Amino acid sequence: MEASKAVEIRQHNAITAARYDYSSCQLDILFCLLSHLRKEDSPNVSYRINIADVERLTGRQWNYQQLREATADMGSRMFEVENEKAYKQLWMFQKVEYIKGHGCLEIVLSEFIRPYLFELKDNFTSYQLHSALKLSSKYAKRIYQLASQWKDIGETKTYTIEELKLMLKLKDPKGKFPEQFEKFSQFKARVLDIAMRQINEHTDLSISYHLIKQGKAFHSIRFYMKAQLPDQLPIPFDQAGEEVRHQNARQILDDLGIKDNKLLQEIMSDKGLVDAVFKFSYGLKTGRTKADKNPGGLLLKVLGIR
Repeated sequence: MEASKAVEIRQHNAITAARYDYSSCQLDILFCLLSHLRKEDSPNVSYRINIADVERLTGRQWNYQQLREATADMGSRMFEVENEKAYKQLWMFQKVEYIKGHGCLEIVLSEFIRPYLFELKDNFTSYQLHSALKLSSKYAKRIYQLASQWKDIGETKTYTIEELKLMLKLKDPKGKFPEQFEKFSQFKARVLDIAMRQINEHTDLSISYHLIKQGKAFHSIRFYMKAQLPDQLPIPFDQAGEEVRHQNARQILDDLGIKDNKLLQEIMSDKGLVDAVFKFSYGLKTGRTKADKNPGGLLLKVLGIR
């Protein structure tokens, strides 16, 4: 699917259009659900999520309290869908049940939210969906969509500030409603800078902008973008579990500067070494493992390779 088409679909999905910032735990739960979702499922099917599988795929660990808080918040969120015929309010879950002593939870989805989840799975890559759900600013969502349409070129065309405000619905083309953030300093601080920060922190794009003056006032803007990997690798919901696991392990090794093909092959061919890579990565993120100078070298020492 072309990037511009995917972006257009994103704009109309109830879940991605909602102005929520999903936590890492909530994203893992949602992506696991999507990986289990099948067209032939009955409406009231119960989806079982094994926490050990999530940890094995992502290298992230969640305790009972974190999961309980994550699903409680997800279940309480209301999604709005409106067209010319109707306005709907939808919720995600019918039921979430934690099976004590088994390290798993079972989720029954709302019958009415299911079509929107299938739309997500069919029309988004994991990175696109991760990006859409981590952007809480509605302006960040729209600027991310705009940047995605130009990412193959690396920069957008030049837009006047007025054009951009119309695109962001900060200005009414018919002049019936007052313009928002009329002072440029407010527009820059509360729209542009917040959008840049969220996009650069949470998406597959790193973007910046250049302002162009006409006289003493800023008149136009151009955005620049380049690809990057988001800090949190999402569970690719369209791939087999072992493939996902290997993909995430390779990314951890790459981030640690371990790029030698011989070393990579030795590590990736041994399940125990791959498990140790995830354990080491989790230790770094939680501060349990200290390696300020050369974490890659320390990992190789832990693995017994050097």
